[in-house]
Amino acid sequence: MDSKKHIAAVIRLLRKAYPELKCGLNFGDPFQLLVATILSAQTTDALVNRITPALFRKYRTVRDFAASDPEQLAKDLSLVNFYNNKSRNIRSASIMIMEKFSGNVPKTMEELVMLPGVARKTANIILYNAFGINEGIAVDTHVIRLSNRLGLTNHSDPKKIEQDLISITPKKEWGDLTHLLISHGRAVCQARKPMHEKCVLSDICPSNDI
Repeated sequence: MDSKKHIAAVIRLLRKAYPELKCGLNFGDPFQLLVATILSAQTTDALVNRITPALFRKYRTVRDFAASDPEQLAKDLSLVNFYNNKSRNIRSASIMIMEKFSGNVPKTMEELVMLPGVARKTANIILYNAFGINEGIAVDTHVIRLSNRLGLTNHSDPKKIEQDLISITPKKEWGDLTHLLISHGRAVCQARKPMHEKCVLSDICPSNDI
Protein backbone atom coordinates (compact mmCIF):
# COMPACT_ATOMS: atom_id res chain seq x y z
CA MET A 1 0.00 0.00 0.00
CA ASP A 2 1.47 3.38 -0.96
CA SER A 3 1.84 6.07 1.68
CA LYS A 4 -1.17 8.19 0.66
CA LYS A 5 -3.48 5.17 0.59
CA HIS A 6 -2.01 4.02 3.89
CA ILE A 7 -2.69 7.31 5.69
CA ALA A 8 -6.19 7.44 4.15
CA ALA A 9 -6.91 4.00 5.60
CA VAL A 10 -5.51 5.01 8.97
CA ILE A 11 -7.70 8.12 9.09
CA ARG A 12 -10.81 6.22 7.96
CA LEU A 13 -10.44 3.51 10.60
CA LEU A 14 -9.57 5.91 13.40
CA ARG A 15 -12.54 8.17 12.59
CA LYS A 16 -14.80 5.18 13.10
CA ALA A 17 -13.13 4.39 16.42
CA TYR A 18 -13.07 8.00 17.65
CA PRO A 19 -16.03 9.81 16.06
CA GLU A 20 -16.07 12.70 18.52
CA LEU A 21 -12.84 14.62 18.19
CA LYS A 22 -11.94 17.55 20.42
CA CYS A 23 -8.90 19.26 21.81
CA GLY A 24 -7.71 17.62 25.01
CA LEU A 25 -7.31 21.03 26.65
CA ASN A 26 -10.33 22.94 27.95
CA PHE A 27 -10.52 26.58 26.87
CA GLY A 28 -13.03 29.34 26.28
CA ASP A 29 -11.17 31.54 23.79
CA PRO A 30 -7.93 31.60 21.77
CA PHE A 31 -5.91 33.19 24.55
CA GLN A 32 -6.99 30.60 27.09
CA LEU A 33 -5.92 27.91 24.61
CA LEU A 34 -2.56 29.63 24.23
CA VAL A 35 -2.03 29.60 27.99
CA ALA A 36 -3.21 26.01 28.36
CA THR A 37 -0.99 24.81 25.52
CA ILE A 38 2.10 26.48 26.98
CA LEU A 39 1.30 24.85 30.31
CA SER A 40 0.84 21.42 28.72
CA ALA A 41 4.47 21.01 27.66
CA GLN A 42 5.80 17.94 29.53
CA THR A 43 2.63 18.03 31.65
CA THR A 44 -0.55 16.03 31.13
CA ASP A 45 -3.63 17.67 29.68
CA ALA A 46 -5.57 16.31 32.66
CA LEU A 47 -3.41 18.25 35.11
CA VAL A 48 -3.61 21.41 33.04
CA ASN A 49 -7.40 21.09 32.92
CA ARG A 50 -7.44 20.80 36.70
CA ILE A 51 -5.68 24.10 37.30
CA THR A 52 -6.95 26.32 34.48
CA PRO A 53 -10.52 26.88 35.78
CA ALA A 54 -9.24 28.68 38.89
CA LEU A 55 -6.46 30.32 36.89
CA PHE A 56 -8.88 31.78 34.34
CA ARG A 57 -11.21 32.98 37.08
CA LYS A 58 -8.32 34.90 38.66
CA TYR A 59 -6.79 36.18 35.41
CA ARG A 60 -9.74 36.87 33.11
CA THR A 61 -8.06 38.69 30.25
CA VAL A 62 -4.78 39.04 28.38
CA ARG A 63 -4.30 42.31 30.22
CA ASP A 64 -4.67 40.56 33.58
CA PHE A 65 -1.87 38.13 32.74
CA ALA A 66 0.31 40.93 31.34
CA ALA A 67 -0.12 42.95 34.55
CA SER A 68 0.31 39.97 36.89
CA ASP A 69 2.91 39.82 39.62
CA PRO A 70 5.61 37.44 38.32
CA GLU A 71 6.13 35.66 41.65
CA GLN A 72 2.41 35.24 42.27
CA LEU A 73 1.78 33.93 38.76
CA ALA A 74 4.55 31.38 39.19
CA LYS A 75 2.99 30.32 42.48
CA ASP A 76 -0.40 29.95 40.79
CA LEU A 77 1.19 27.60 38.23
CA SER A 78 3.37 25.65 40.65
CA LEU A 79 1.61 22.31 40.07
CA VAL A 80 2.88 22.00 36.50
CA ASN A 81 6.38 21.04 35.42
CA PHE A 82 8.78 23.93 34.71
CA TYR A 83 6.28 26.40 36.13
CA ASN A 84 8.84 29.19 36.53
CA ASN A 85 9.73 29.17 32.82
CA LYS A 86 6.11 28.78 31.81
CA SER A 87 4.92 31.64 34.00
CA ARG A 88 7.60 33.92 32.51
CA ASN A 89 6.64 32.88 28.99
CA ILE A 90 2.91 33.36 29.58
CA ARG A 91 3.42 36.79 31.11
CA SER A 92 5.83 37.86 28.36
CA ALA A 93 3.54 36.50 25.63
CA SER A 94 0.64 38.42 27.17
CA ILE A 95 2.62 41.65 27.15
CA MET A 96 3.60 41.11 23.50
CA ILE A 97 0.00 40.37 22.52
CA MET A 98 -1.10 43.61 24.19
CA GLU A 99 1.68 45.72 22.68
CA LYS A 100 2.11 44.19 19.23
CA PHE A 101 -1.22 42.51 18.42
CA SER A 102 -3.78 44.87 20.00
CA GLY A 103 -4.72 42.33 22.65
CA ASN A 104 -5.65 39.59 20.18
CA VAL A 105 -3.94 36.23 19.67
CA PRO A 106 -2.46 36.35 16.16
CA LYS A 107 -3.77 34.01 13.47
CA THR A 108 -0.62 33.24 11.50
CA MET A 109 2.21 30.82 12.11
CA GLU A 110 4.82 33.53 11.58
CA GLU A 111 3.30 35.77 14.26
CA LEU A 112 2.47 33.03 16.76
CA VAL A 113 6.01 31.66 16.90
CA MET A 114 7.20 35.16 17.81
CA LEU A 115 5.48 34.75 21.18
CA PRO A 116 7.57 33.47 24.10
CA GLY A 117 6.84 29.83 24.81
CA VAL A 118 5.27 29.19 21.41
CA ALA A 119 7.00 26.88 18.96
CA ARG A 120 5.53 25.32 15.83
CA LYS A 121 3.63 22.54 17.60
CA THR A 122 1.89 24.99 19.93
CA ALA A 123 1.12 27.31 17.03
CA ASN A 124 -0.43 24.45 15.03
CA ILE A 125 -2.65 23.54 17.98
CA ILE A 126 -3.84 27.14 18.39
CA LEU A 127 -4.41 27.76 14.69
CA TYR A 128 -6.54 24.65 14.21
CA ASN A 129 -8.43 24.45 17.49
CA ALA A 130 -9.03 28.17 18.02
CA PHE A 131 -9.36 29.39 14.43
CA GLY A 132 -9.99 26.31 12.26
CA ILE A 133 -6.81 26.96 10.26
CA ASN A 134 -4.83 24.00 8.92
CA GLU A 135 -1.32 25.41 8.71
CA GLY A 136 0.49 22.22 9.68
CA ILE A 137 0.30 19.09 11.84
CA ALA A 138 0.98 19.31 15.57
CA VAL A 139 3.48 16.59 16.46
CA ASP A 140 3.54 15.52 20.11
CA THR A 141 4.88 12.36 21.75
CA HIS A 142 1.83 10.31 20.71
CA VAL A 143 2.09 11.46 17.11
CA ILE A 144 5.80 10.68 17.07
CA ARG A 145 5.25 7.18 18.44
CA LEU A 146 2.30 6.23 16.25
CA SER A 147 3.75 7.72 13.08
CA ASN A 148 6.80 5.50 13.47
CA ARG A 149 4.88 2.39 14.45
CA LEU A 150 2.51 2.83 11.51
CA GLY A 151 5.41 3.27 9.09
CA LEU A 152 4.40 6.83 8.20
CA THR A 153 7.91 8.12 8.96
CA ASN A 154 11.28 6.83 10.05
CA HIS A 155 12.30 10.05 11.78
CA SER A 156 12.33 11.03 15.45
CA ASP A 157 12.62 14.79 14.89
CA PRO A 158 9.15 16.42 15.13
CA LYS A 159 9.85 18.84 12.26
CA LYS A 160 10.81 16.03 9.91
CA ILE A 161 7.85 13.92 11.03
CA GLU A 162 5.49 16.83 10.37
CA GLN A 163 6.85 17.21 6.85
CA ASP A 164 6.51 13.48 6.19
CA LEU A 165 2.89 13.54 7.35
CA ILE A 166 2.09 16.71 5.42
CA SER A 167 3.44 15.14 2.22
CA ILE A 168 0.97 12.23 2.35
CA THR A 169 -2.07 13.68 4.16
CA PRO A 170 -4.76 15.87 2.54
CA LYS A 171 -4.60 19.37 4.03
CA LYS A 172 -8.20 19.21 5.24
CA GLU A 173 -7.21 16.29 7.50
CA TRP A 174 -4.12 17.83 9.11
CA GLY A 175 -5.75 19.10 12.30
CA ASP A 176 -7.88 16.02 12.87
CA LEU A 177 -4.96 13.66 12.23
CA THR A 178 -3.27 14.96 15.37
CA HIS A 179 -6.41 14.35 17.45
CA LEU A 180 -6.92 10.88 15.97
CA LEU A 181 -3.36 9.75 16.66
CA ILE A 182 -3.41 11.20 20.18
CA SER A 183 -6.74 9.52 20.96
CA HIS A 184 -5.50 6.16 19.71
CA GLY A 185 -2.15 6.58 21.45
CA ARG A 186 -3.82 7.17 24.79
CA ALA A 187 -6.43 4.45 24.45
CA VAL A 188 -4.67 1.59 22.64
CA CYS A 189 -1.25 2.25 21.12
CA GLN A 190 0.42 3.09 24.39
CA ALA A 191 4.12 3.68 24.86
CA ARG A 192 4.97 0.70 27.06
CA LYS A 193 2.81 -1.95 25.47
CA PRO A 194 0.56 -1.41 22.46
CA MET A 195 -2.65 -3.42 22.69
CA HIS A 196 -2.58 -5.05 19.26
CA GLU A 197 -5.56 -7.25 20.05
CA LYS A 198 -7.74 -4.14 20.53
CA CYS A 199 -6.29 -2.11 17.69
CA VAL A 200 -8.50 -1.16 14.76
CA LEU A 201 -5.33 -0.65 12.73
CA SER A 202 -3.87 -4.11 13.39
CA ASP A 203 -4.41 -5.31 9.81
CA ILE A 204 -2.50 -2.39 8.30
CA CYS A 205 0.09 -1.72 11.00
CA PRO A 206 3.62 -2.95 10.26
CA SER A 207 4.36 -3.01 14.01
CA ASN A 208 1.67 -5.61 14.73
CA ASP A 209 3.70 -8.58 15.90
CA ILE A 210 0.82 -10.82 17.02
